[in-house]
Amino acid sequence: MLLWPLLGIKPGGFEFSETWAVFSKVAVAAALIVAVYHLRRAGLLDFIGTPLVRATEAVGRGYQKAPTWLLLAVVLAAALIYPQFAGRYGNDVAISVLIYICLGLGLNVVVGLAGLLDLGYIAFYGVGAYTYALLSLHFGLSFWACLPVAALLAAISGCIIGFPTLRMRGDYLAIVTLGFGEIVRLILNNWMALTNGPNGILGIPRPDFFGYNFASLSSLYYVILGIAVFTVLAVYRLNHSRIGRAWEAIREDETAAELMGVNTFLLKLLAYAMGATFAGLAGAFFASRMRFVGPESFTFLESAMVLAMVVLGGMGSIPGVILGVLVLVALPELFRDFELYRMLVFGGVMCTMMLVRPAGLWPAKRMGRRSEEMD
Repeated sequence: MLLWPLLGIKPGGFEFSETWAVFSKVAVAAALIVAVYHLRRAGLLDFIGTPLVRATEAVGRGYQKAPTWLLLAVVLAAALIYPQFAGRYGNDVAISVLIYICLGLGLNVVVGLAGLLDLGYIAFYGVGAYTYALLSLHFGLSFWACLPVAALLAAISGCIIGFPTLRMRGDYLAIVTLGFGEIVRLILNNWMALTNGPNGILGIPRPDFFGYNFASLSSLYYVILGIAVFTVLAVYRLNHSRIGRAWEAIREDETAAELMGVNTFLLKLLAYAMGATFAGLAGAFFASRMRFVGPESFTFLESAMVLAMVVLGGMGSIPGVILGVLVLVALPELFRDFELYRMLVFGGVMCTMMLVRPAGLWPAKRMGRRSEEMD
């Protein structure tokens, strides 16, 4: 209702014909949703819902019985042949998806595994991007030589930012991390001698390998695909290691974990560093892909977007984060023809999903069983 009068404000005065057209569609959609909800509650849609539930359960049983290596092989094969069947626009969207997968999985280490809310995560993305830009232009280093340096400097930045926040929890932790993220953005925007300020850095070279230049989008796709696969494997190994178990203990109850001998200080610092490492890798590739970096690419909105991907997909779940990225990055592109209304639909879907599945689209599986669950 707050937006209703705003849609009618035109340069020549007030005109509400378009406003009525838009809100009539919204009202019809809302009425249909409410009607379907009440029909479902009354059991009148069981003739549709029951077969769908059975089909979903059958697919789930087939998925559980299928070998993991076979599913991964199919997904990897599809990812490898994708550029051969996609055009320039399809490759561009796929590259963006893979970049956000690296960012989402990195933030998943901090938020999903260790339970530390980080609202300034995109700062590490910017550190990685500017590291590659400066080293390649001023020292002539290749992309492959700069990649580990960008990851290392991002990890150090994660430690610097994470150290003052280790004794904070809840809202205070969110405020401090948000402040640090803005500090990094302002440094990038005002340090003219190093970062060229708001003008950014131009002419960043593309990756090359023994004389082969990754100039096309299809070749760049394979570079970020390799980085994304490395990120998935690294996060998976961390998740199923002793460190991952310790992070989950800190997330569930930090005080109890500390009493059981878990070094919460070092492990929380390690979570910030590891999460920042993957953001640094993604940032270095982002700089090489765009051939330009500027402070406007690393705003708070980007941090909020990555956090939404993690929460929507399922905190602590690797496939959940990947699914969240697909929903928030790839799915809006399918509705580009409805540009005026797609963000309205997008916001409604987000609210609905958080009400229907608060744990995310693909929640993380609990490792082991609790005693009360066995009873």
